Amino acid sequence: MTSFDTLLWLPPIAFVLDMLAGDPRWLPHPVRAIGHLLGPLERLGRALGATRPAGVVCTVLAVLCAGVVVTLAGALPVVGALVSLWLAYAGLALGCLLREGRAALHAVEHGSLEEGRAALAMLVSRDTSALDRDGLCRALAETLAENFNDGFVAPFLWLVAGGPVGLWCYKTVSTMDSMWGYRTERWERLGWACARLDDVLAWVPARCCVVLLWVTAPFAGVPGQWPGLPRVASDARRMESPNAGWPMAAAAWLHGAYMGGSAVYFGKVKEKPLLGPAGTQWDGPRIEGLLRHLRLAGLAGAVTLWLAALLAGWIFGVPW
Repeated sequence: MTSFDTLLWLPPIAFVLDMLAGDPRWLPHPVRAIGHLLGPLERLGRALGATRPAGVVCTVLAVLCAGVVVTLAGALPVVGALVSLWLAYAGLALGCLLREGRAALHAVEHGSLEEGRAALAMLVSRDTSALDRDGLCRALAETLAENFNDGFVAPFLWLVAGGPVGLWCYKTVSTMDSMWGYRTERWERLGWACARLDDVLAWVPARCCVVLLWVTAPFAGVPGQWPGLPRVASDARRMESPNAGWPMAAAAWLHGAYMGGSAVYFGKVKEKPLLGPAGTQWDGPRIEGLLRHLRLAGLAGAVTLWLAALLAGWIFGVPW
């Protein structure tokens, strides 16, 4: 069985592997297994009436399934520790986010408009077919900032708090939310439970993102300004999501360019609130600065959260 001593070293090793290797396409990813699981769960939920209680049942079953599978995998003789390390590493996505973000930026800056739209479409759920270069840069900055929490800070926090089991219980909810958490006729009731649970699980990490971005800004050469937490909080609270606006608002103010405005999702125009200083557009140099900033903030977050876990273990007597 995976020992506490092994769990202690999983987060920093997983972070290093994520930054160095990202998400190799040849390596099977656990998120795909979650995606396969959601098909039968959707059929079960609709057989139960596609109501909010049915969504609760589906969400609980998915989390229990993930927890049991990861626990059993970590308890395998001989290879349990290695499997746990793979699961810890596979649950983090900062390295992949930065690499794909830089590739998308290169396509936007140096490719044709169609190449830029196609590259960005691989990272966002919005319709990119009508975006000009300013719109492409703004959408890229938004997804980088938002996914700093969804792809790294929140998973890493749950990794240090609960090991691979905690990480993959969170990732299961997050994956369900990304597939079911839409306010459409198909998902509004069945996806309600996973969407609300994702809001709860990502609440603290989203606010940690603001602190990490603020503290590391001087060391990342960020040119923008820090307007104070009340202004960032005011912007963030105008977003429909209770969490997405926090890293986005902080990044917008610190890098001196706004986020939000009109966006097309599934054929419908959505007016998102403006975050940050109005009037200034994102461009290549600002996004390059954001990529450097997120890398430094990610390193600071990994060290801080890991040390916090060590301290908590010492205070509460966890036998690391």
